Amino acid sequence: MIEAVASEVLTDEQHNNALRAFAQERGLDSQEAVQRFCQAHLLSAPALNHQAELPLRVQLHCQQHYSAKAEARFLERKHQLDQVVYSLCRLRSGGLARELFLQLQEGESNMADLSTQFSEGPERATCGIVGPVPLAQAHPQLVERLRSAEPGVLVEPFQIEQWWLVVRLESLRQATFDQRMAMQMSQELFDQWLDQQVDQKVQQLGSLELPVMAGSPP
Repeated sequence: MIEAVASEVLTDEQHNNALRAFAQERGLDSQEAVQRFCQAHLLSAPALNHQAELPLRVQLHCQQHYSAKAEARFLERKHQLDQVVYSLCRLRSGGLARELFLQLQEGESNMADLSTQFSEGPERATCGIVGPVPLAQAHPQLVERLRSAEPGVLVEPFQIEQWWLVVRLESLRQATFDQRMAMQMSQELFDQWLDQQVDQKVQQLGSLELPVMAGSPP
């Protein structure tokens, strides 16, 4: 990665902003604090500059080399980028799931109370609320139900493996291709290129024949 982004040239303003951001992220509020940080981490001044500038150099490299492909990447990944919030009560008993569903439909109980009392999954600790999370993180059968659900409307209880689910979609935010998303997609393309380079290096190293030491068996 260092070689790939080394050619990116920063202006004096960009360099100073990078140093300032680096210091703020680490709570270094004075030049003395920066010096102590360098001493503690055995960093020379050039090494400090490199660490501070690296995130911006990567960003500039991604914008220059991958921004043209960012929208295509987004269209490939859009279904994985939609953000969802939903209420969930996970149960092993189909009969209990149906009973709770009817209570919710009739307004006799609310999802937060029922999930806290009855849910057998980790959503019990959040009053049944899951998200906002990428929709693609959910089980494919749950994704299918959520995509076709109306916000605020209960989904009929259904089974996934050993679990019966009572679900209500709270919100579904469709991913949009804006400046932030373009940068995210460019970064993903860069990371993908890096992974390919690492794989190639590993394969090259694996194909090397080690020399036979004198006295060693052939």
